[in-house]
Amino acid sequence: MLNNDKFLRVARLAAPAAALALAGCSKLTVMKPHGDIAVQQAGLIVTSTLLMLLIIVPVIALTLFFAWRYRQSNQNATYAPDWDHSTRLELVIWGAPLLIIIALGAITWISTHKLDPFRPLDRIDAQRPVPAGLKPLVVNVVAMDWKWLFIYPEQGIATINELAAPVDRPIEFRITATTVMNAFYVPELAGMVYAMPGMQTKLNAVINHPGTFQGISANYSGAGFSSMRFAFLGLSEANFEDWVESNRSGEALTRAAYLKLERPSEREPVRRFGKVDEGLYEAVLNRCADGQQMCAHEMMAIDAAGGLGKGNLRGVRESALDGRTVVAAAVCTPDNPLGLPRPLAAQ
Repeated sequence: MLNNDKFLRVARLAAPAAALALAGCSKLTVMKPHGDIAVQQAGLIVTSTLLMLLIIVPVIALTLFFAWRYRQSNQNATYAPDWDHSTRLELVIWGAPLLIIIALGAITWISTHKLDPFRPLDRIDAQRPVPAGLKPLVVNVVAMDWKWLFIYPEQGIATINELAAPVDRPIEFRITATTVMNAFYVPELAGMVYAMPGMQTKLNAVINHPGTFQGISANYSGAGFSSMRFAFLGLSEANFEDWVESNRSGEALTRAAYLKLERPSEREPVRRFGKVDEGLYEAVLNRCADGQQMCAHEMMAIDAAGGLGKGNLRGVRESALDGRTVVAAAVCTPDNPLGLPRPLAAQ
């Protein structure tokens, strides 16, 4: 046990360290973001915290009050050793938490569906709905070792470790990974969403203020994890178009260039690609970017049809169609890089 003098000395030494640690919380990005989805998530945190404090604060206050009121030296406190039950107290003790749990459950149920990252946006912010006919900006995101690849299929460009989007325009992120599970996270924009190899997750979000914000990898993925960061640029429509044009002078992201890029590297600088091979993201998603393996979606289609045993290894499947046997290629070849099924013969 520490005596009073030792305790005071420890407290004096610990105070500056505690103040320094808390200084890192001065910029409350998560609680004061610039994207509507993140704003709603911050509001959910505040609402949930206040509801829980309705119980926590009275419990702490009453604990301190009872400890003081019924201290040994207080001879005026009521002494009732035979008291063991009060219906009114039981109603308060159990009823109030139950009502708060019901409220939290209702809020969680509504928010889980309303803020589902797969759900297309229905509003730009609290005052503005999404205008009719406004299409979201589609961005394909690939988490690599240890960098981020962003492919813009409509614009035909790609970047490494730099992401841009127009202010007040919905964004649809389609997210996958090359090797291990990761997490795509821009605190100013929305909550984190996992990136997994062979799978696609989605995030629908919008940025409401221009600026440069930090994006990070929020799931440990190996040695270069700590430097797996990128810049997210919130731009006006005109500035976004200029940004797109500035990327068009970059090199082409071909299959061969992608395979080199896929190799692990740390602290990768921003790189720009002015052209992207058609179907590259789909090949990455289906784990057949090298053109030597059967694509995952074809494997699953073959398995769903019953499989072919050893024949499956040769990348060929057969199925009956209107009494005929249809043979279709399902192997990735130079003239069929995605392994799409093609009729070869029918009998």
